[in-house]
Amino acid sequence: MIDQDQLKELIKLMVDNELTELDLQDESQCVSLKRQGSAVPQPVYVQPPPAVMGAESGSGAITPQLDTTSVGMPSTEDPQAAIESPMVGTFYAAATPEAQPFVKPGDQVDPDTVVCIIEAMKVFNEIKAEVSGTIDKVLIDNGQAVEFGQPLFTIQPA
Repeated sequence: MIDQDQLKELIKLMVDNELTELDLQDESQCVSLKRQGSAVPQPVYVQPPPAVMGAESGSGAITPQLDTTSVGMPSTEDPQAAIESPMVGTFYAAATPEAQPFVKPGDQVDPDTVVCIIEAMKVFNEIKAEVSGTIDKVLIDNGQAVEFGQPLFTIQPA
């Protein structure tokens, strides 16, 4: 069993290095710590497994829409892209229930355009388009829970 001093050191390590998760394991014990953070969690790999080395993927919020006939390959025929959720939370299309949505189909957006709000741990995070183009579809209903990487909007890039 881990003692309190070791636990305090691990928590200090997490805070000092702005980590949201820490997993340690040896022959005799396993420790997994998670903490709430206000920023979008970024993966931190202390020692990646040998099979994964060199296989890093980007963490941008915009990815090409996948063609279902060729799993894992971006479609070259459809120029649509998706604005994805950068976090787990609750999707809100407008700043307040009475307000107009930030964007709707047909609206032009640029990289700094706020397209929605995602509430995570009582923090309301403005989500920006991060690309120029025209909103094609809103894929999520107001108040719906969203997952990390889940498409929120389809967009025709400019």
